[in-house]
Amino acid sequence: MAARSSQLGKNGAPTVTFARRTSSGRYANLSRDSLDSEIGSGEFVNYTVHIPPTPDNQPMEPVDASISQRVEEQYVSSSLFTGGYNSVTRAHLMDKVIESETSHPQMAGAKGSSCAVPGCDGKVMSDERGEDILPCECDYKICRDCYVDAVKTGDGICPGCKEPYKNTDLAETSVDPARGPLPLPSNVGMSKMERRLSLMRSANRSMLIKSHSGLMRSQTGDFDQNRWLFETKGTYGYGNAIWPTEAGFGNDNNDNGGGAGGGSEPAELLSKPWRPLTRKLKIPAAVISPYRLLIVIRMAVLGLFLEWRISHPNDDARWLWLMSIICELWFAFSWLLDQLPKLCPVNRATDLNVLKEKFETPSLANPTGKSDLPGVDVFVSTADPEKEPPLVTANTILSILAADYPVEKLACYVSDDGGALLTFEAMAEAASFANIWVPFCRKHSIEPRNPESYFSLKKDPYKNKVRQDFVKDRRWVKREYDEFKVRINGLPDSIRRRSDAYNAREEIKAMKRQRETAGDELLEPVKVSKATWMADGTHWPGTWVVSATEHSKGDHAGIIQVMLKPPSDEPLHGTAGDSNPINLEEVDIRLPLLVYVSREKRPGYDHNKKAGAMNALVRASAIMSNGPFILNLDCDHYIYNSEAIREGMCFMMDRGGDRLCYVQFPQRFEGIDPSDRYANHNTVFFDVNMRALDGVQGPVYVGTGCLFRRTALYGFDPPRNKEYHPGCCSCCFGRRKKSASVASSPEENRALRMGDFDDEEMNLALFPKRFGNSSFLIDSIPVAEFQGRPLADHPAVKNGRPPGALTIPRELLDASTVAEAISVISCWYEDKTEWGNRVGWIYGSVTEDVVTGYRMHNRGWKSVYCVTKRDAFRGTAPINLTDRLHQVLRWATGSVEIFFSRNNALLASPRLKFLQRIAYLNVGIYPFTSVFLIVYCFLPALSLFSGQFIVKSLNVTFLTYLLVITLTLCMLAVLEIKWSGISLEEWWRNEQFWLIGGTSAHFAAVLQGLLKVVAGIEISFTLTSKSAGDENDDEFADLYVIKWSSLMIPPITIMITNLIAIAVGFSRTIYSTIPQWSRLLGGVFFSFWVLAHLYPFAKGLMGRRGRTPTIVFVWSGLIAITISLLWVAINPPQGSTEIGGSFQFP
Repeated sequence: MAARSSQLGKNGAPTVTFARRTSSGRYANLSRDSLDSEIGSGEFVNYTVHIPPTPDNQPMEPVDASISQRVEEQYVSSSLFTGGYNSVTRAHLMDKVIESETSHPQMAGAKGSSCAVPGCDGKVMSDERGEDILPCECDYKICRDCYVDAVKTGDGICPGCKEPYKNTDLAETSVDPARGPLPLPSNVGMSKMERRLSLMRSANRSMLIKSHSGLMRSQTGDFDQNRWLFETKGTYGYGNAIWPTEAGFGNDNNDNGGGAGGGSEPAELLSKPWRPLTRKLKIPAAVISPYRLLIVIRMAVLGLFLEWRISHPNDDARWLWLMSIICELWFAFSWLLDQLPKLCPVNRATDLNVLKEKFETPSLANPTGKSDLPGVDVFVSTADPEKEPPLVTANTILSILAADYPVEKLACYVSDDGGALLTFEAMAEAASFANIWVPFCRKHSIEPRNPESYFSLKKDPYKNKVRQDFVKDRRWVKREYDEFKVRINGLPDSIRRRSDAYNAREEIKAMKRQRETAGDELLEPVKVSKATWMADGTHWPGTWVVSATEHSKGDHAGIIQVMLKPPSDEPLHGTAGDSNPINLEEVDIRLPLLVYVSREKRPGYDHNKKAGAMNALVRASAIMSNGPFILNLDCDHYIYNSEAIREGMCFMMDRGGDRLCYVQFPQRFEGIDPSDRYANHNTVFFDVNMRALDGVQGPVYVGTGCLFRRTALYGFDPPRNKEYHPGCCSCCFGRRKKSASVASSPEENRALRMGDFDDEEMNLALFPKRFGNSSFLIDSIPVAEFQGRPLADHPAVKNGRPPGALTIPRELLDASTVAEAISVISCWYEDKTEWGNRVGWIYGSVTEDVVTGYRMHNRGWKSVYCVTKRDAFRGTAPINLTDRLHQVLRWATGSVEIFFSRNNALLASPRLKFLQRIAYLNVGIYPFTSVFLIVYCFLPALSLFSGQFIVKSLNVTFLTYLLVITLTLCMLAVLEIKWSGISLEEWWRNEQFWLIGGTSAHFAAVLQGLLKVVAGIEISFTLTSKSAGDENDDEFADLYVIKWSSLMIPPITIMITNLIAIAVGFSRTIYSTIPQWSRLLGGVFFSFWVLAHLYPFAKGLMGRRGRTPTIVFVWSGLIAITISLLWVAINPPQGSTEIGGSFQFP
């Protein structure tokens, strides 16, 4: 029986989707071969998923429940889900995702055997290895639907051999017998998330009993009844089962001090000492004490110097003196904002062995030793495959899939904000190649696990490799990767040729239909939309190469494709057969969950750029995997250290980790020129400022390489945040304790609180108003909160969970889950909610990352800076001068927006610590230093032109102050280098680019921000012309490319003015009867100070070394001398008739 569902389109014509109704009540798609070729175009090949609650489509028996769920998951993972606002959510079964064959059973579009029942085109059920599950000894191939029909309506007769099925319980053939079916709760009314939370709590209680019973063993190994009764709060229950009197788990009762359930006494009986996961490494007092003392001394000297400068004006050039005083006052204020947060720097270290011992070692609470670590969802964002090459994104994804973290606990979500088929197929190719790359990395402990970076290493790849087959395996994988790169590079041309062929076929069909209907009438040219076609011969629902209605970058449906379905719960080892050149008998070949997501975009909606895309991933991942922690990476930042996630998890799972909102990793870059001309490594910020903030309330969020706590992104307050009100003066006065009624409330109820609920419990009825109307999403929140709690293995651990709580199997994917994920990435979902305002990434700023981190700190959360011995992540940075300036411009523009918004640190809550408030205030203020910096850079030139100086004379007092201020700055720099580990050259490069950026990008950002605030005018500084380099074989060719930009005008003007001023000053002094050498030396000294800082900028303007002809420098010198002589001729010194005068030094 065929059915069809119709929906009126924009033109009123119904869109028909064909489906076949099986005897079990499911609607499956008709084969395209069975349809008439006239209507077999891509417009009609999609099908709509219908699972109506008919009498013959009732839930299966409990024994068969897991089988039906696994087969449903197999269908879901092979379907492309689309939908959005005012449209039906459709699941299009993909015959193939890419042109090449897929071999891994987890991958979407993996080929399986067809059902042998006549008239059925379903696929045979398969196990984790992709092998067919055949219920009859005759090996008759039958799909799940037909098998259920044969068992229920056909008296269990096999359609092949006509013999009864000997075993109708498929659970034994498809599910590991040792694990058994999922222990579904009896409460049918529970949602999926509520059921999972109930399962975890049930597991907690059983583990709790096991841990108590293990502690109560006597010397003979038997249970010590007396010890249990008299040394604990245990009692006897029904059937001699042992239950704690409070029957709790984790920290439901706040009085138990975080112990394991029914009292803290059993934990005290443990003979094994408790070991922390992290430790704080104090900076030696011989370094930090002089550092702090020098800060105080320099503050005092600056104060005395400014007081002296104000009280000793230069009456001969009061205008020059006034400008210099104003600039110096601002510089002192800016230095104070930058220096004060550096008073308490810290270093931290993790212990991965302790993490493994606590979470992955067999124990009384976890007898099997299965991983008890929480899940992690990794977000990768990309928007334009032309600017962000798909090969780079694919390498990032491969490094994530190969990360050293439990496979079943890891999920990767790729956000394609451009909705491009090129990105989609590149991700599918990456998923296919992961079948080779990931097991190879696990077998040989490869580092780094980005194939492009690994095969480009200049060091010996065979160092420390002892396995005999490594050379053979590496050679084969290298060849496969080269072929993978060729396929990725050929995707644009492949998609174009495929689309041209299908579009030509559609034109022929349209012309044929036109001739049949028009007869002998004059025919008009047929217009067929130039669609973009997928590999299976259907229209791509996203952005087409030739934009069309509902298929452009700002107008397309939401798309979700499970590229790699969730792995099995137990390890799956490979084989050593001839089909696989690598012996994987001892290697786990499972791959993590990989999902492609492209959120819906429609005209008239503000999609909020990257922040909106990240929030869409937060909601979709909460419904599909709901990892309690989220790691976000840019598409060009890959995992360089395979244990980086474990390093971050040490902080989250340690004592007090439940109050950490995120763990920020430093950004490290590749492809930077050896001299780091434009301070691209930014080591002063990442190794000095961020380490210093780690000792206050935590580092700022810098946009990538950050491990988030999901509930912190949801806008909740940290646990135990209401017990104390720190206030602004908490460092000087005692903290005031909160009322007993709130402090004594159960910790579980206080774990999810927002700032609006001080003295009452959270009103769950308001959740839809904050998070949207998805019940799936709302139900997932308490589950994520519970899973993200630290291990309650110590009485001091508050708000913890007992061991073994996260060892239960995951929930299986079904069509309704993915359909709900489609709905939460639609363009209308955030309307009238708090997404982007309080929940998720914050909207309204170019630098949404800083604002998002600021909001978390403002609610009382803390963050941690994790510097690993081996870099955790690595990425790329622009080495071209113009690209670097535009990058800095974007950051500075965001800072100006922050200053003029309600995110200004001056308006922060009392929960933000004083030094942290100063640090965030500096983030919003630092671009305004450019105004004073530009003026100060012109002062030496004005001094030389006018013959005056900022002081009357270079007397001993001025020189002494100048010397002390300079020496204290140098000594502070040396001590910073000492405790941070950076080099003196890196510190100097940072100083140089501070002036380069301050006189160009920062000043432009201030103008842009002021015009936007005052007049509402948007200004964008874009490139006006480009020139490409000639040599492609040079790794740093882009460094020498000159791209003109308006941002270069102020620095060029400053350089030319100071050079001319130096020449004029020398000429004036030489021609003077009484030369004023003191004023000349003062002006020349500061001019050279400016030019020394601008040297990298000037070097960038000259292009490649050796390319600039020598005559250019000769002409420049002649022009400078000519201008200086011309100046002297026009305005000669009074009373001078000849060059001369005696040299007089003050």
